[in-house]
Amino acid sequence: MDSGSVALLRELLAETGWLERARELGVALRATRSPGGLLLVGTPDEEPWHLTAHLADEARFSGLAQLTPTLVRWAPPADAPAHLRVGIERLERAARGETLFVLAEREAPVPLLERVDDARRTGATILAIEGGDRELAGLAHDCIEVPRDGLVTFDGAQHLVSTAAGEPERRPGLRERLARLLDKVSGPQQAD
Repeated sequence: MDSGSVALLRELLAETGWLERARELGVALRATRSPGGLLLVGTPDEEPWHLTAHLADEARFSGLAQLTPTLVRWAPPADAPAHLRVGIERLERAARGETLFVLAEREAPVPLLERVDDARRTGATILAIEGGDRELAGLAHDCIEVPRDGLVTFDGAQHLVSTAAGEPERRPGLRERLARLLDKVSGPQQAD
């Protein structure tokens, strides 16, 4: 998906809440303290190559080195370059200040959930894009659920979040913060 397609998608989703959720997750990704401390992991069947590439681009374009991801793989080949040889055991060393970003379009397998739980206990921040996995959502500090028949595809959600992570941080004004607080307290307005 090129930048024009992402811009069109963002325009189409402007009133749906998706952009705000993507922005919140993007800001959370930026809170990673150091380069290499953003760990991306998928399921054994789906490694997050695409999002890894996009976050690496965002890190380079925005000058935010902490967005440079470390791809964590379930079974990396021994002869792979060092940056592609990071195995799942890396999650055992996840620590405070690091972020574990989990992508699971379908249900996360138990071994992944166990490792995510361990990383959370050692102080790592857990973020996720998931397809309705209640257990993974329960372990995450913040996540976006992408329903299979929803408005946004799993791939589209990854694009929205990676783009939001690289955007300059915008501080909402008092009026915007109050409006958001009122929406949370009173619920969404119903049209007459």
